[in-house]
Amino acid sequence: GPAWVGACGGFTRQRNGTREWEGGTRKGKLKRLSIESSLARGKEGRGMRTRMRTRMGTRMRTNTVLNLCSVRRGGQPKRKDWSAGPSVETRVVLGGRRIEAKASASEVAAKIEEEEFSEVGQICAVLGTQWGDEGKGKLVDAMAQTFDVVARAQGGANAGHTIYSPDGTKHALHLMPCGILNPRAKCIIGNGCVIHLPTVLGEIGKLKEKGVSADGRLFISDRAHVLLDLHKEVDGLREQELADKKIGTTKRGIGPCYSSKAIRNGIRVHDLLSFDVFEKKLRGLVAENEKRFGADFEYDVDEELSKYEGYIAEIKPYISDSVEILYNEQKSKSRILIEGANATMLDIDFGTYPFVTSSSTTIGGVCSGLGIAPNKVSHVVGVAKAYTTRVGAGPYPTEIHSDLGDAIREAGGEYGTTTGRPRRCGWLDMVALRYACAVNGFSFMNITKLDVLDKLPEVKIAVEYRLPSRGGETVKYFPADLDLLEECEVVYETLPGWQTDISGIRTYEDLPQNAKRYIERVEDLLDIPVRWIGVGPGRDALITK
Repeated sequence: GPAWVGACGGFTRQRNGTREWEGGTRKGKLKRLSIESSLARGKEGRGMRTRMRTRMGTRMRTNTVLNLCSVRRGGQPKRKDWSAGPSVETRVVLGGRRIEAKASASEVAAKIEEEEFSEVGQICAVLGTQWGDEGKGKLVDAMAQTFDVVARAQGGANAGHTIYSPDGTKHALHLMPCGILNPRAKCIIGNGCVIHLPTVLGEIGKLKEKGVSADGRLFISDRAHVLLDLHKEVDGLREQELADKKIGTTKRGIGPCYSSKAIRNGIRVHDLLSFDVFEKKLRGLVAENEKRFGADFEYDVDEELSKYEGYIAEIKPYISDSVEILYNEQKSKSRILIEGANATMLDIDFGTYPFVTSSSTTIGGVCSGLGIAPNKVSHVVGVAKAYTTRVGAGPYPTEIHSDLGDAIREAGGEYGTTTGRPRRCGWLDMVALRYACAVNGFSFMNITKLDVLDKLPEVKIAVEYRLPSRGGETVKYFPADLDLLEECEVVYETLPGWQTDISGIRTYEDLPQNAKRYIERVEDLLDIPVRWIGVGPGRDALITK
């Protein structure tokens, strides 16, 4: 008969007409849970006992923290051989969900695969910890295959994610949430974003050419602000005024659009639904900037209005009340994944101001940029490269000023997704990373691009800043004063490299000892578990620790 498996002594309850089983303990470090089920072979009716072993997260932060990482048949890893396997009649607890079905073994294996990211809970935010370009899109893309909703909370087309379809097709996204590659997921561009209509429509078109449709799945908040070519023009003029003190913006108009929002003369997406209202507001913005910049401001408002008549017709089906959609999805117990844009060190409040972006890139921006209550966010995942990079001007304590920095740039393909600009490269900065962890409250870390360091005989981690002007005094926290930051000397720990190609490795146990030592040292310094490790660009090049 069917086997019954309970997790950690649990309880059942009724929810939305479905009975669910949840583990009832928050304590302990359960490493493995054995699951036995009955397997019947065809007409012969012979019974066969199969044991499936599952690994579990070492830190139980919620009632249900099952993370199924491996399934074994007959003591051997045979999950990929189950396509023609026997039928299974079983009731199994996976990530707090009760699965009761009579199905083929391959379908059970698929369900287990789906639950790989169950430990992050119903609502999870994935945020960058450095100066952007950490590779957030890779983790979000992998996680998005198991979520019902994927949302962007802030930023605009200055952010960029490069992700890959299972067949290897490359997609460079700027405003579109990574969940667009999951045909079952709803994708939301939230009220905290700034929307450049030609960019969004261009991404929709390119995705369609590659067989990915956004129709009926993409929802753009009617409270988001519209980024115009006017804002791009203003962005360039402001950078010219700064002369040798340039911020190093992408000149995508992000700052001027958020400025319009802050001084309350911006245009919101719902204004597009009444063309007369849109025209009046646009002409007002043009007149204001003509006064501000004079003859240097060149902008054909009539041409822009003519273009927007076409844009509005195309974008109208996607305009939605995203707050209501997200609220209803929460009530329906849908799983919601929030993908951050930019990163902590570019946050308008917590970053290396003024060399920052113009939005809140940290956990606070998630709540205000989507209308999700803080107590509804189950977990926050931080993403950091195994080294650091930044684009544009601004202080960068661990930057490598040698040929080694150039070598890392080439090995990692460190050129901006949005601008193509070469990124500055440096060692992993634990002072900045601990600061990002304090601001965001991360539950887990994802270390990306570990494979980029494969050829190095040794790798360094910045563990401390010191001030020579104060007798070598240790700077305990990341300083707000950039002059102070520029003065800091960096103290490094040096670890031996692994000098082995790890791009084909898919289990933590198979990593070289020195690579594991590097990851474990990061965990020790942060006191946060590194759960995922990126070792290549593909979706499958992700190790779960």
